[in-house]
Amino acid sequence: MSRVGNNIGLRVVTCSMTTIGFIGAGNIGSQVARAAVARGYDVVLSNSRGPETLAALIEELGPKASAATPAEAAEAGDVVVVTVPLKALDTVPVEPLAGKVVIDTNNYYFERDGHIESLDSKQATVSGLLQQHLPTSRVAKGFNHIGSAEITTTGSPAGTPDRRALATASDFDDAAQLVTDLYDEFGFDTVNVGPLSESWRIERDTPGYGIRQNREQLVDNLAKAQR
Repeated sequence: MSRVGNNIGLRVVTCSMTTIGFIGAGNIGSQVARAAVARGYDVVLSNSRGPETLAALIEELGPKASAATPAEAAEAGDVVVVTVPLKALDTVPVEPLAGKVVIDTNNYYFERDGHIESLDSKQATVSGLLQQHLPTSRVAKGFNHIGSAEITTTGSPAGTPDRRALATASDFDDAAQLVTDLYDEFGFDTVNVGPLSESWRIERDTPGYGIRQNREQLVDNLAKAQR
């Protein structure tokens, strides 16, 4: 898969993005939604149990938040965050996400997801599997190596010394840039790992996974990763 992002397309995506859809509203999804609402975005959240189960979260988030089915959230979002267990990947709707940037927060836990041969054999990456499932979307890795509570508590303004950094990866330049811009809004520097084929460098059990680090430290940890 080639990189097809360009600066013109990027400006269109970032300037028009006002609504973020969520497929999954657990620990990570709810925290990204909190950060997004605090910065003026509308959010449409969904989960596997039905919109009515999100009533308390929607009430907390206020008038910029609403609940929907996964297909409705996928349709409503200018960009969509997929944050479901990897074993539920096949339930992510395909058609409503066509042409959209999709941010994948997932990690592979075989204890939860069961063994997936292509990941066990190091032939695939977590976000690469979502990209295969969503061939007409532009998948970017995001928010997968930070504790959920830290999404809203460890950010800081641009230029802050030792500012925390997070990684992204995508086969599409505009998707990676969108995550970079969102990270910056949320208070984080970004390291772009490159294409999804390199995103294993920030998956489970790698040096950069789950720890607080600045940009220089994250670059070093990504380079130390071994497959």
